[in-house]
This record gives sequence, C-alpha cells and structure tokens, in this order.
Amino acid sequence: MIAKAISKLILKLGGYTLIGALPPNVPKFVLIGAPHTSNWDFIFGRAAMYIYGINMRYVIKHSYFEGPFKFIFEATGGIPVNRSKNNNLVDAMVNLFHEMDELALLITPEGTRSRVERWRTGFYHVAVAANVPILLGFLDTTKKEIGFGHLFYPSGDKQKDFMYIQDFYADKKGIVPENFNHKLFN
Repeated sequence: MIAKAISKLILKLGGYTLIGALPPNVPKFVLIGAPHTSNWDFIFGRAAMYIYGINMRYVIKHSYFEGPFKFIFEATGGIPVNRSKNNNLVDAMVNLFHEMDELALLITPEGTRSRVERWRTGFYHVAVAANVPILLGFLDTTKKEIGFGHLFYPSGDKQKDFMYIQDFYADKKGIVPENFNHKLFN
C-alpha cells in the first residue's frame, strides 16, 4: 500500500520510532491524541495509523472542509464539526459507535494546538456512554517516539481515571512543548 510506504518515510524523516501495539480484537475504541501542539502532530499521527493499519476517524473543525484541501480531510477520516453551534458532539460520537462495527475515533482533548488550562473531557464521556475502551496515543518529541500506551476501560470514577491519564502524559513533550498541559482538572 502506497500510504503505508509514504507514512514510513514521513516518520523516518521526522526521526520518530513507533512504540506499542494495538491490542488484538478491539474493534471499537476512543483514541486520545496528545500532546497536540502543532499541525505536524496530525501528519505524524496519521502516518502512524496507516502503518498500524488503523482506519482512524477524527473530529476536526468544519472550516477545513470548505477549502481546496477538503478531499484530504475526507480521505484521511475527518468528521467535520461546527464548534460555533450548540450541538451535542458527545451524543453524535456515541451514535457513531453504535452504528459501526469497527471504529477508532481519535479525539485531541486539548481541542486546540494552543496551551489550555485543562483538557476537555468529551473523550471520556463518549467512551463511557458508548461502553468502549480508551487507548492512550502519544507523540513525544523528547524521545522521538509515537504510538500507544495502555488501553483501559473507564471505571466511571472520573477522578481516578483522570489521574491515571494525567500520569501517563506527565512526561510527554509536544512539538511545541510550551503549548502542552496534560491536566484534566485543576
């Protein structure tokens, strides 16, 4: 497959090594993508998904689908979202999980490439409502690694689960390190 070959070249040129593996027989999961501090995160992350053979879907600002590059976002699994409207994105994503036999849904909890005080928690609510696990995906520029950490099923104890997630991302550094904050709560 040409996408896989190009993806290997992209990661090699970026100096990244793939870490971890997708657990077998897990057809549906929410994939956290963090740190998300640069547009390069998408390029390296999507390349990793092609290499792993994951047919990933992701939510992205609807305005990206209005320009000449619309076809790129459609072809790579993008789902347009209008964040200016008061729509229930969690319910929409849960419905998507119910409609599909297989779904790897990437969510970047920071919601932006800029620094935030705390993450948005929609990824967690989607996983709980859809009864699917969360896979901890990462890009760490310090170690030049990209891949997966642990797969876990949310316990329903948000504070315990959020501490677990925060601890995992505590030592990760994004492409623009000063833009990353791994806090789910203050």
